[in-house]
Amino acid sequence: MSASDRQPALFLGHGSPMNALEDNALTRSWVALGRRLARPKAILCVSAHWETKGVLITGGAQPRTIHDFYGFPQALYDVTYPAPGDPALAEAIAARLSAFRARADVDGWGFDHGTWSVLKFLFPQADVPLLQLSLDLRKTPAEHYQVGQALTGLRDEGVLIVGSGNIVHNLRLFNPRSLAPLPWAQSFDAAVAAKITAHDHAGLIDYPSIGPEAALAVPEPDHYLPLLYVLATQGPDEQAGVFNETVVGSLSMTSAAVGIAA
Repeated sequence: MSASDRQPALFLGHGSPMNALEDNALTRSWVALGRRLARPKAILCVSAHWETKGVLITGGAQPRTIHDFYGFPQALYDVTYPAPGDPALAEAIAARLSAFRARADVDGWGFDHGTWSVLKFLFPQADVPLLQLSLDLRKTPAEHYQVGQALTGLRDEGVLIVGSGNIVHNLRLFNPRSLAPLPWAQSFDAAVAAKITAHDHAGLIDYPSIGPEAALAVPEPDHYLPLLYVLATQGPDEQAGVFNETVVGSLSMTSAAVGIAA
């Protein structure tokens, strides 16, 4: 592929799974983004919702749609995203990540809502081969970043890399009756956005050093870590931009794009 065919890398703040059923500013932005993207050879998604011991890649030919939530309307459980897998690519990615002892997971996981709730808007036909990469619970943020760096070459091979999570994600402090952004959430989100555009990857890896708000914004790292995978693929001369800069209570929808204008 030529340099102009290099696929971008995206971090998408996915928020509530209910977005999958809604027409709102967030979902419309995903639709618009999908229309701007060149069709990739495949998509590799790092979702906040697949945590494992070890690095796994979905390796089945037709991974299932996973509804990994409860208490939502039946219409949400009826959503399917029947994108094909790519077993050969899964094995190739596992080989690329051999230093991390990665392996293809043929029959276990599928596509969780961190993946399908956003990709159904970017690629509604579900006809692009899709794989998920797990988050190894045992790794530090710096080690997760290293895994992301090892994925960089995939972008030149036509693979779109997507991270799906939330920069600020504290459900314990989320009040659905009061959606005004909490000041600490706004502060942390703005600080992270500034570091993204400044290419300050070291500061983003060491996110607790951003300030005391970090403990509230990232009480658990699962929703933050996909951002590191995306930024790890950023070339030295590539810009990264932010979009969907919105904080809802104790959740942030702020997203980032590498290799394409935000």
